[in-house]
Amino acid sequence: MTTTLRPTEPLQHNVDGTRSRRYQVCVNSRPVGAIHLGTSPSFGDSVARIHDLRIEEPDRRRGRGTVAALAAEEVARGWGCREIEAVGVPASAEAALRLVRALGYVLRNRGMVKELGDTPPELPVGSVARPMTEADFDAWLVHESEDYARTWIERGVPEPEAHAKSRRDHDTLLPQGFATENMQFSILEHEGTRVGVLWLALRDGKPFIFDVEVDEAHRGRGHGRTLMLLAETQAHALGKRTLGLNVFAGNTPAERLYESLGYETTQYAFYKSLL
Repeated sequence: MTTTLRPTEPLQHNVDGTRSRRYQVCVNSRPVGAIHLGTSPSFGDSVARIHDLRIEEPDRRRGRGTVAALAAEEVARGWGCREIEAVGVPASAEAALRLVRALGYVLRNRGMVKELGDTPPELPVGSVARPMTEADFDAWLVHESEDYARTWIERGVPEPEAHAKSRRDHDTLLPQGFATENMQFSILEHEGTRVGVLWLALRDGKPFIFDVEVDEAHRGRGHGRTLMLLAETQAHALGKRTLGLNVFAGNTPAERLYESLGYETTQYAFYKSLL
C-alpha cells in the first residue's frame, strides 16, 4: 500500500509571514487522515512546523502516521527548511510522543503547570522582594535578552537567528518595555543584598513565569526556590490558582526544582534536523 499526501488547499501565505498548507493523508488514494504543515512563526522559513497530524481510528496502529510525518519532512525540505518542529504535544498524548521519538525528534522544552493551594507561601526569613526600577529593568533586559539568545544557540540555532528570535520575542512580549501591562518585574534581596530576579506575566489571563534567575555569585543557596515561592505569592495576589512556566531540556537543576515544588508537565516541544 502507498501512503501519500494530497493537498486540500493552495499554499497559504499568512499575515504573520509564515507559510502553511493542509493535506489529506491517503492510502492508495483513500483518505485516512489529515496533516497541517507550516513554517515556524518563531524561526521563519528555515524551520517547518507540524501543526496537526491526525489519522482516523480505523487506520491507526498501521504506520500511517509515521509515513505521513516522513512525507511532511520531504515537503519541508522542498520548501528549503533545515529543521522541523512539533510543538504543543500534550503530555497525555502517548501515541504522538511515541511517534516523534521514533522518528528521531529531540526534546527542546516542555511546559509545566502547578495548581496552587489556598494559602500563599511565606518567604524564608531574611528574604524580601521589591519591584524593579526602570533603571533595574534596562540593565536586566540587556542581560536577559543575551541569555535567552544563548539558550537557543546552545540548542543548535544559528547565532544570527537566535539573536533575531530574542529581539522579536522581547519586542512582542514587551511592546511598551518597562510599562507593558500585565507584567511584574521583581528583585529578590536576602539580608539586604540582591540575589535574583523574577519576571511574572499574565498570559491569556493566567500567570506565567518568563524568567527566574539567581545572580551568579549567590547560586546554590536556595534562592531559586525562594524566587519560585515569590512567584506563587504574586499569583495569589492576582487571584489566580495556577502558575505556568517553560523549561528547556537539559536544564537539570531547574527541572528538579520545579518537580520538587509540584509542577507537572502539560506539553512538550520537539525538533528534528532535516539536513
